[in-house]
Amino acid sequence: MATYVESTLTKGEQVAYQGKVSLFSLAPLFLLGLVLISVYGLGLLFWIAAAIRYFTTELAITNKRVIAKFGLISRSTIEINLQKIESIQVNQGILGRIFNYGSIVVSGAGNPQAPVPGISNPLQFRRAFIDTQETNGQPQPVAQPA
Repeated sequence: MATYVESTLTKGEQVAYQGKVSLFSLAPLFLLGLVLISVYGLGLLFWIAAAIRYFTTELAITNKRVIAKFGLISRSTIEINLQKIESIQVNQGILGRIFNYGSIVVSGAGNPQAPVPGISNPLQFRRAFIDTQETNGQPQPVAQPA
């Protein structure tokens, strides 16, 4: 079964980088589940919620756009063309710095800010975005007629 990112790729579009949700960002759900497991198995609901968030969130940078998809039954997506993105901000708290996770905020021209919370290695995601934007934003040399 194809992932959302794979199913939305256009002709000539290739994935340059795929991000994922950090398990450390889901630690509060895991811990709350552990505490509440003895209360009629209520903790299982928190573990299921964490698993759904982990397995249904897709993040990718392609040679044409940034794609983020959240949700299992209800779906929320962010897709912004590389040329329309003005900046990517990285927000990390103390635990995020220690365990290497954080949120990125994609700011596009004419688009509101699009936050993507709890991703693993957000600085690498930003670096991959900048590399991809520079690679695809560079004018290709045109052969001069002889």
